[in-house]
Formats: sequence, C-alpha cells, structure tokens
Amino acid sequence: MTAGPPDPRLILPAEILRPTWGARLRRYFLTGLVIAAPLAITASVTWWFVNFVDGLVKPLIPNSYLPDSYLPYPIPGFGLVIALIGLTLLGFLTANLVGRSLIRAGEAILDRMPVVRSLYKGVKQVFETIFSQSGTSFRKVGMVQFPQPGMWSIVFIAQEAAPEIAERLPIGQEPGDEQIGVFLPCTPNPTTGFFFYLPRREVVELSISVEDGAKLIMSAGLIQPGENGKPKLEGKPPVTLP
Repeated sequence: MTAGPPDPRLILPAEILRPTWGARLRRYFLTGLVIAAPLAITASVTWWFVNFVDGLVKPLIPNSYLPDSYLPYPIPGFGLVIALIGLTLLGFLTANLVGRSLIRAGEAILDRMPVVRSLYKGVKQVFETIFSQSGTSFRKVGMVQFPQPGMWSIVFIAQEAAPEIAERLPIGQEPGDEQIGVFLPCTPNPTTGFFFYLPRREVVELSISVEDGAKLIMSAGLIQPGENGKPKLEGKPPVTLP
C-alpha cells in the first residue's frame, strides 16, 4: 500500500510562509537603517551647528575665559551656551527704557549709512515677521492649482497684498476676490520656490500645521498629515478654474 500525498490541512501556514534567511537579513537591515539614519543625520546637523556657533563666538572671548585654555581637550558647545546667554541678556536689556534708547541710537547711526541701512532694515523686518507671535505670515497651509488647472500644489499662505500692490492688481466685486500672497515651496528644499499673488477664492486652506506641510513637501508626499494619512480641508471645496 503506497502512501499518498500529505493532507494540505496538516501543513501549517508558518511552514509555507516562513521567510528565508536572505529576507530576514534584508528586513533587519532596513529596520536598522530606518532607526539609525534619522539619528545620524540629526546628530550630524546638530554637531555642525554647535561647531558653527563655537567658531563665531569663541574668537570673541579672551583666551583666559575659555575652558580650552586649561583643559587638554576642547569643550564643544561652550560658544553656543555663551551665545544663548548673551542673546537672553540682550533681550532683557532692550526691554527697559535704557536698552530701547541705546537701540534707537544705534539704529539712528545705521540709518545714515546708505548700503547698511537697507540691508539692516530688510533683515530686521524678515526676522520680526518670522518670529512674531501675533503675525499671520506663513501660519496657514493651502493648495492652489499650479502649474496648470487640475494640478494642485501645496503653498504657505502669507498676508493680503499691500495697498501699493493691491491697487495695481485686478480685484473683482465678489467676496474672495481680494489678492493674497502665497509662497509655493519646491521639493525637497522648501526654502526655495515661487511667491505670487492670486485671488483668495482660488486658495483652498488646509487644517494642517506649517510643520506638517513642510514635512509633506520635503518627503515628496511620503509623510502624509492628518488622520489616517489624509489631510482635511477647511472652508469651500476646490475651485475649478476655467
């Protein structure tokens, strides 16, 4: 009596789907890469920033006050700590009457320098806009149809057009026709892109943070914001342009 083929019901699924050693090694390698790569990149960027600040601050400190002069090895981050303390003290001093008077006197001197005046005012206005707690610039994320109708791109919403610019732009009579500035960043570097004005009704606001929008752009859509990886829309549905 010959034995027949084994009953398929007696074969365990784990025996059928058991991964090979090559598949296991590949999975282990990818898992280690996902864990180690962000840590390595974060550590490298942090180390570069600390050394960069140290290189700017340490030359301004006398050697007698540097720990490196008394230790056989340098201490990374000492210049960064001094910079943080110095900026905090500067902010504290400018909060009182004497500090504000000194700042106004210094700005009055810079205001008489033709080239330095424009550079200083431009840089100061950019920093005041970025770090302003009450401003609305780039605190919302939206979508516009770009580069052609039917193709939607992520944008950071700025403020409405200034009066000097708005009077030169066509504005309709209906609500939402006022011109608003948007910044369209490029992938994967969101610091470069295009800034343009368009009617507010053509911008679809998203209920996601600027940080989530930047992650979406830098990852080329791999890191999705919102619940279940889907962004949520606010306000009106997308507008179909003619």
